[in-house]
Amino acid sequence: MHETDTTSSVTDILCKLISIPSVNPMGRDLSGDIYLEEKLSDWLVNFFQSIEADYERIEVAPGRANVIARYESPETDLTLLIDAHQDTVPVDGMTVSAFEPSVQDGKVTGRGACDVKGGLAAALFAFRKLVQERPAGAANVILSCTCDEEATTLGICDLVKCWQEPDGKSRLIQSPPDGAIIIEPTELDVVVAHRGVTRFRLNVAGRACHSSEPTHGVNAIYRMARVISALEEYAAQLSQSVLPHALCGEATMSVGRISGGISVNIVPDFCSIEVDRRLIPGEETKKVLQDLFDYVAARIDFEIEFEEPWIDYPALGNHNNAWLSNSLMRCIETVDGTHQAIGVPYCTHASPVSSTGVPSLVFGPGSIAQAHTKDEYIEIDQLEKAAEIYYLFCTNPPLKPIVT
Repeated sequence: MHETDTTSSVTDILCKLISIPSVNPMGRDLSGDIYLEEKLSDWLVNFFQSIEADYERIEVAPGRANVIARYESPETDLTLLIDAHQDTVPVDGMTVSAFEPSVQDGKVTGRGACDVKGGLAAALFAFRKLVQERPAGAANVILSCTCDEEATTLGICDLVKCWQEPDGKSRLIQSPPDGAIIIEPTELDVVVAHRGVTRFRLNVAGRACHSSEPTHGVNAIYRMARVISALEEYAAQLSQSVLPHALCGEATMSVGRISGGISVNIVPDFCSIEVDRRLIPGEETKKVLQDLFDYVAARIDFEIEFEEPWIDYPALGNHNNAWLSNSLMRCIETVDGTHQAIGVPYCTHASPVSSTGVPSLVFGPGSIAQAHTKDEYIEIDQLEKAAEIYYLFCTNPPLKPIVT
C-alpha cells in the first residue's frame, strides 16, 4: 500500500510524522530509539517514492540526513525553496503522549505537532498535490527536509553548501534558489525579519589548591563572577548602545551556562560560561564580539579566553524580500484573509539561507507559544490552511524584481 493510501489528509500526514520519533539529543546520551532523524528520513524517502517525485537523501552525519525533493516545471526558470526540519526537542515532562498523536477538539497533539512537523505535513501535502496535478504556471519547487535544527544546525549548513560550494553531492540543488520559505510556527503571519544569534564560550583559569587553605590558590569561579558581573552590566546597556530594529526589537545577551571545578574541597582552577548574544539586522558578529571583549577586558585584571562561536547566524533583514512577501501575503489573503508582515526575536534557518543572498521568509501554521511545550499541539484549521497556501504560492509564483 502506498503512503498516499494511508495519508490522504494533511492531518493523516502529521499524525504519521508525530508517531515516528526524531528527537534531537542536544548533547544527551543516545541510548534509546527515539533519537536522531533516521527513521523519519526513511519514511520521507518512502513518501517521495510513492508519489514518484525526484528526490535524494544526503547523509550529513551518522544517522542524520537531509531528504530533498524537487518538482521541475517546464514553464518557468523561477525556483522556490521550502524548508522544514525533521527533528524535535526532547520529550521530558510532557503531559500528553509524545509519539501517539491525539486528534480531538480541532487539534493534533504530540511532540513536534507545532514545531515543526505540522508545517512539514502541510508542505508534504502541497508538494504531493503539485507533483500529481502538475498545474500550468507553477514554479520549480525544492522541498528540503533538513536535520539537526534544534541544536547545531548541521542540516541547513550542509544544504546551503549545495549552491555555495557545489561539489556534485546534490544533483537537485546546484544553483541558488530565487527565494525561500522557512517553515516555523508563525500563526500564518509572514516573518520578514528576525534576530540572528552567536553563541560562544568564555574560559577563566585559576590555580588549584586544598580548600582548607584557599588563599594558596586562585579561585577561577570567583574570577568568573567578576566577568559575569561585567557581562550583566554590558547586557543592561545594550538598548542604549545599539539602536533597536523596528521589527525585531532590541539586541540582547544572556549567560546561559556555567561550569567549573572538580570537587567542593578543591579550589577550582577553571571556570567556563556559555553566552547567547542576539543580533538585530545590521549588526556584524565580528564587531559585536570585539565590543564585548573590549568592555569586559577594561574591567578585569586577568586573562579571559574567548572561544570561537559554535553558532554564528546573522539576522534576517527585510531589505530584499518584499517581492516575495507581497506574493505570499496575497496567497494567505485568498485563504484566510488579512495577515501581517512581522519581525520576531528568535532565529531560524532563514539566517544561513539569506546570508547566501537568497531572499527568505519564515511562514507556517501554529503558534510559537506552543513550540517545545509539555502539551504541544496545533490547530487543524491552521494546518489545512497552510497546506492550501503553500500550494497556491507554488502554483502562482511571484515575479522576481527586475534589477537595473
